[in-house]
Amino acid sequence: MKKEYYSIIIRYLILIFIAFPNLYLFYLIFTPLTVYPVYFLLSIFSQVSLQINTLLINGFSIQIIEACIAGSAYYLLLILNLSIPKINLKRRLKMILFGFLFLLILNIIRIFLITSLLLINPFLFDLTHKIFWYFISIFFVIVIWFIEVKIFKIKQIPVYSDIKLLIKQMNKSKSSKKH
Repeated sequence: MKKEYYSIIIRYLILIFIAFPNLYLFYLIFTPLTVYPVYFLLSIFSQVSLQINTLLINGFSIQIIEACIAGSAYYLLLILNLSIPKINLKRRLKMILFGFLFLLILNIIRIFLITSLLLINPFLFDLTHKIFWYFISIFFVIVIWFIEVKIFKIKQIPVYSDIKLLIKQMNKSKSSKKH
């Protein structure tokens, strides 16, 4: 049982330490992984230049800020993946990689399409951007998680399964002390 306690402690400490520097690690990794493919895709169809995280295209300046990178969405996927007990390291890493890669691809496509829409109709850009910002981003994470559950045959419930395990052990401990 000690192994399960250590697993819980380690998994949740990882989540805490990753969150501390304001999700810096996610932005450090996923900013270039998002910006450069979007730049490449746009350059296929238009004259575009890149200055740090700002795309200059047809007189428009599009800054890809942290919210566009969706660091909190990656963090939510990590929370879902690390808050499940009884998964070996290799399988857990595959799950995390799958979820992150899936989200990265969706995010690149989202930014590319919204930017392309800006070139066609700036009003539609603003409306679509707000719809994606408020609704679709959350939907992406939910869909990715349910796909992970299906593909990786996840039976446990994030956080709840850990709490249930701890309560079960506490009850066992109390009953063994009474005898």
